[in-house]
Amino acid sequence: MNHETIHPFRIEVTDEELAGLHARLDATRWPAALPGDDWDTGVPVGWLRELVRYWREEYDWRAAERELNAYPQFKTELDGQPIHFLHVRSTEADALPLLLTHGWPGSVVEFLDLIGPLTDPVAHGGEAADAFHVVIPALPGFGFSSPVTSSGWTVQRIARAWDELMGRLGYDRYAVQGGDIGAAVSPEVGRVAPERVVGVHVNGGPGPLPPLPMADEERASLSSLDQDRVARVEAFLQQEFGYIAIQSTRPQTLAYGLVDSPVGQLAWLMDKFREWTHPQQADPGDVIGRDRLLTNAMFYWLTGTAGTAGYVGYAQDQPWGVGNENSGVPTAALVFAHDVGIRRYAERENTITRWTDVDRGGHFAALEEPELLIKDVREFFRDLR
Repeated sequence: MNHETIHPFRIEVTDEELAGLHARLDATRWPAALPGDDWDTGVPVGWLRELVRYWREEYDWRAAERELNAYPQFKTELDGQPIHFLHVRSTEADALPLLLTHGWPGSVVEFLDLIGPLTDPVAHGGEAADAFHVVIPALPGFGFSSPVTSSGWTVQRIARAWDELMGRLGYDRYAVQGGDIGAAVSPEVGRVAPERVVGVHVNGGPGPLPPLPMADEERASLSSLDQDRVARVEAFLQQEFGYIAIQSTRPQTLAYGLVDSPVGQLAWLMDKFREWTHPQQADPGDVIGRDRLLTNAMFYWLTGTAGTAGYVGYAQDQPWGVGNENSGVPTAALVFAHDVGIRRYAERENTITRWTDVDRGGHFAALEEPELLIKDVREFFRDLR
């Protein structure tokens, strides 16, 4: 077989797989609720029971499957790794190719609401000149980009694979965008192929994080907004780092529970969707919608990729953003209320030409604030085409 072949792909989950999921949901062994049963100790039992009831009784996977399969999907092999991706071409002949990279605990599902407005802006109140051809790959080890065939999938290696993918699709010049892991991969694609990448757009900030511990004089020199962001990074490292510690050191051990229990898998994902959506106290089902949250969870459950996603997403050989060269590629950051990107530090490794702070929105820009993200992407790339 030619490893450079691109094969059409459709998601086709069997009735038996869905019946197996329902049987496991029916047989869930629920833990006792801890005192208070609130979010301070993790996902509350009462809250998750209701979401699981909805998953079992009302959520329609077949509708989600039809929505996904309405878009052209493919699989190919990149650097020995099977990769699943969506490739939706605009009808506008001079559209700019745009590579979108998701993060954890997300999937290609994150970008579904962006595809129409990006590829067909006229139909969504925009201008034809802002059209994009959209390519949305699933990160190695995530969803249908599995199984993982080798170790060492750093953001640099992923970036090289993404550039190979865009070349294989016939795109000599292209744009990149991403959040979370995608915000680490996207600037790296610019470093891998600075002559081909016209611009890098990230939500959340392209890194690096501020130097910690931070001297009092340096902290005092920051704006109040950036001081707050430093404080939230510090709080994250103290209070929320546990999931990274586990996934970056023992992803295989964690996988047994998550791959075997759909409720365990759902809880592991929902913990972060609640923590990282905005406002934090809101129900993530209200912010994003229960159907989208469950479709995203299904990508992990149906493919059994809890372990491989953690392995690739967090078992990196080096900390993200350490000692990176500046590619010189124009870079934009859209920083929402939950995010902690700080321009002063981002400019050490990136050519920042657009920086936008927003007083609302959380970590999952494409899911929470798709219209604002689309607007910013259109405006940034307008002069780079």
